[in-house]
Amino acid sequence: MTVRRRSLALALLPAPALAQAPPHVVVIGGGFGGASGARALRGHGLGVTLVEPNPTYTACPFSNAVIAGLRPMQQQRFGYAGLRTQGITVLHAAATGIDAVARRVTLGDGSVLGYDRLLLAPGIALRFDALPGYDEAASALLPHAWQAGAQTELLARQIEAMEDGGTIVMAIPANPYRCPPGPYERASLIAHVLRTRKPRSKLLVLDAKDAFSKQRLFESAWAALYPGLLEYVPLSAGGRVTGVEAEGRAVVTDFTTHHGDVVNVIPPQRAGDIARIAGATDRSGWCPIDPASFESRLLPRVHVIGDAAIAGAMPKSAFAANAQARVCAAAMAALLRGTAVQTPKLLNTCYSLVAPSYGISVAGAYQPSNGLLADIAGAGGTSPIDAPAAVRAAEAAYAEDWFETITADAFG
Repeated sequence: MTVRRRSLALALLPAPALAQAPPHVVVIGGGFGGASGARALRGHGLGVTLVEPNPTYTACPFSNAVIAGLRPMQQQRFGYAGLRTQGITVLHAAATGIDAVARRVTLGDGSVLGYDRLLLAPGIALRFDALPGYDEAASALLPHAWQAGAQTELLARQIEAMEDGGTIVMAIPANPYRCPPGPYERASLIAHVLRTRKPRSKLLVLDAKDAFSKQRLFESAWAALYPGLLEYVPLSAGGRVTGVEAEGRAVVTDFTTHHGDVVNVIPPQRAGDIARIAGATDRSGWCPIDPASFESRLLPRVHVIGDAAIAGAMPKSAFAANAQARVCAAAMAALLRGTAVQTPKLLNTCYSLVAPSYGISVAGAYQPSNGLLADIAGAGGTSPIDAPAAVRAAEAAYAEDWFETITADAFG
């Protein structure tokens, strides 16, 4: 009887409070934005699940050096073991649906993940419907190499196999697209290959615009390093490509048709597919966001960073994605804890190689203004136009250091 009474008394005592689980964030996309965001969110004490279909991420920065035979592809590949050691759950699966009202993500196998907030970092999708004659099948003949991996290696092989005296044609789209200076770095490094290994060949660069990032620096370098090898045709001179003839290895402009032994077509782009499926994109194909928190203007409790976001003056770059990930993670943590979101200032620096040991850069600073991210007046700038060779070599070394730093920060 005594034992029964004691047991009853214990049962009537209040149960000890259970430790409350932290808010949970699902991150979709394991590139620089998503991986950096997952680590930053975990640093704020949040539960984090990263959804990324590929077990290995292949980085676009420095992939132009792979195309030029200056760097092995293996140095572009990164895994997710470092994120797991931080307590982040990594699921190698494709996200196929998002219900922003119920706060659920559906995966390719039919399973469902719940979340308190969702971070979208889906990168880009190529608009194969935007350029007549250029589709995914055509890219097997005329590679875009704008998503690093097999396409990078294909373009590298085609350039290597081309006989001296051949012609390479590049087609560059109008803004916006991933990495604004990237096509011009690629043109520079391809021209380096021609100058050093195929000097009777030619590179024709066709551009759907008249102005581009670091233009004076690139054009000055081209004039000094690649005279007669690299011909640049802007929009105003007939550079806009309006169609592709894949079997004939040709591109069509408003005025003529250009044939090449190697043809590199960089098509227009939009936010990654899951952003469109979720309803996070507007008519532009990109994702409008609040510039302080990166919360979607179209979906509640969903945030978008990196290439997919409409970030105003801030370009689509790996550096930008990493910077946005940190700001967004802090904002998400504040919103989940009911505290104020701080007004951010963000930085971006973009290095480009014009040749081995010849680097140039542009930097910018940004803050919210009138609903967008705007340039901070007087901040940033480009490399000096008349810098000596030692400065160019230093910037090339800085580029290598930056890549090591950002990949370590994102992937561990």
